Amino acid sequence: MSATHPPIPREGPPQADRVLFFDTTLRDGEQSPGCVMYGPEKLRMAHQIAALGVDILEAGFAIASEGDSESIRTIAREVGSAPRSPVIASLARAKREDIEAAARSIEPAARGRIHTFLSTSDLHLAAKLNITREQALDQIGAMVALACTYADDVEFSPEDATRTDPYFLVRVCEVAIQAGATTLNLPDTVGYCIPQGYGDMFRMVRERVPGIENIVLSAHCHDDLGLAVANTIAAIQAGVRQVECAINGIGERAGNAALEEIAAILVTRRDQLPYEHHIDMKQLYPTSQMLAECISFGTAPNKAIVGKNAFAHAAGIHQHGVMANPLTYEIMTPESVGVPSNSLVLGKHSGRRALEHRLVELGHALTHAQLDAVYRRFIELADRKKTIYDQDFIGLLKPERSATATA
Repeated sequence: MSATHPPIPREGPPQADRVLFFDTTLRDGEQSPGCVMYGPEKLRMAHQIAALGVDILEAGFAIASEGDSESIRTIAREVGSAPRSPVIASLARAKREDIEAAARSIEPAARGRIHTFLSTSDLHLAAKLNITREQALDQIGAMVALACTYADDVEFSPEDATRTDPYFLVRVCEVAIQAGATTLNLPDTVGYCIPQGYGDMFRMVRERVPGIENIVLSAHCHDDLGLAVANTIAAIQAGVRQVECAINGIGERAGNAALEEIAAILVTRRDQLPYEHHIDMKQLYPTSQMLAECISFGTAPNKAIVGKNAFAHAAGIHQHGVMANPLTYEIMTPESVGVPSNSLVLGKHSGRRALEHRLVELGHALTHAQLDAVYRRFIELADRKKTIYDQDFIGLLKPERSATATA
């Protein structure tokens, strides 16, 4: 199973009006506690993610383990070997052994990418790597150049870019481009940024880095402050044309930007974001459900787009409006993202119209007076019981049916 979108051009950036989707569910997403997937599960998810229409599928971190390396290689062979399949990416630290492992893992792919990274913030350089800025620049240049000997598609990420000194970040970008990087990803590794600041960072590098017009700029946002998707949208508005994201927003700590939310925003707010992409919107919900089966938890009920309550209506005013015209309270149809239908949740906030609608569905049409009586009993029950089932509705009808039979 593979996506049916056209391949990414081998040279130059994407079209100005197109956003590439880089899915990291199987790499960064799997690093989230409770999200570990075994080989067959990763392969199953990879097929589905390809069917979803992503442009780049980051299949794992090859040096992490033999199992991860083999899993990437299997995905490259079985999902990424067709000409129209996604690019298969493998992550590597800016180290020779990592890059060589990544190169081996993507060999079977029709189009492979090595994604290499090195921390660039002063905090990370001192506390984690114990190297100077100049040593970092030397390592970036050498390792990006090495990666380019194995792949003509090389992405470089300055880890903790959003806390990196802006002048040094410009130099880092220059060195990576000179060494041959075709994509530059500036990640908000710790979810520190707010949208204005993240967008401004990309505007700054676009203005100051020579040759950046010939590479793809990418955003990778974490959700520590709940701003991953907002920051990603700000990056697109600032000229970014690749977004790195994960199904259901899974990932390190609070997670990554949620793929389904970014895609839905681009479709729903095309008036403000007139960009094309190749995500098959009707595959969003099935993909979310499959991921929930593969890992140890599903989405929160109030999760946007794919959560249980995303198209559920409980308030009487909302239910009345949705029954008259779904557009009154739904900015997209559930079917457009693969959800079978919306739902009217009957409880103490529901109105007569919603109750009548459900009773008719159950085969019980009532007169106005009968409905009033049943509605009063329904509200009394809803004040005592959180979940009301179909058998409860039938039970509420008994006095009315008895009265009808007596008459």
